Amino acid sequence: MNQEELFGLLTHGGGTLVVIALSSIAALALAIERLIAMWRVIPEAKQLHDAVCRELLRGDLTQARLIASRSRALAADLYLAGFARHQHKRGGAVATVVERERASLLLHLKRRLWALGTIGTISPFVGLFGTVVGIMSAFSAMAESGTGGFAVVASGISQALVATASGIFVAIEAVVFFNFFQAKLGRVASELRLFAEEFCELLADLPAEPEPQTPAAPQTADATADASTPARAAQEA
Repeated sequence: MNQEELFGLLTHGGGTLVVIALSSIAALALAIERLIAMWRVIPEAKQLHDAVCRELLRGDLTQARLIASRSRALAADLYLAGFARHQHKRGGAVATVVERERASLLLHLKRRLWALGTIGTISPFVGLFGTVVGIMSAFSAMAESGTGGFAVVASGISQALVATASGIFVAIEAVVFFNFFQAKLGRVASELRLFAEEFCELLADLPAEPEPQTPAAPQTADATADASTPARAAQEA
């Protein structure tokens, strides 16, 4: 389809088709953006999980925490939150904190998906609106000409059919994207739950790292002399 045919199609579809075309572009842009955001979530999370669990099985809690802190995976916050709570010797609350971070990550991945669902829902109605406008245009042309016939109503009917078909096409496009990402999110949620449960089990078997203690300040010469004065006085007595 060349530019002239595309322009002619837009002209026949009326202003409604412009709205539908913009909705289609928006749905495609949102789908690409969410696909990029979700593409590496599970592979990166699995790589991080394997590395952390390997160190936990060795009993090296410090190295496991270091691996999580250096990772760029979105799931790294899940492990860091668990380590932080375990550090304060609150093992029973580790699973709660990790689950909270998992839910926060899923909310982050669900961003803007509502827009795909909205486009898929309203596009047929926008097309139906264009259909009504096209039929009204056909009857207006018939009234102005004072005669009937296909030649009089062809333009209006063409506008109605183009708007209807375009609205249905965009709705199918948006719904397919929306369902794909919903299924993708379901898989991500299941994988992260398995990772979180295994991480909490391994972490619960290890003692918390001892908190660093602040070294005592060295005593000054005056303080030492003051402390030895009573002992010297007792010996002289």
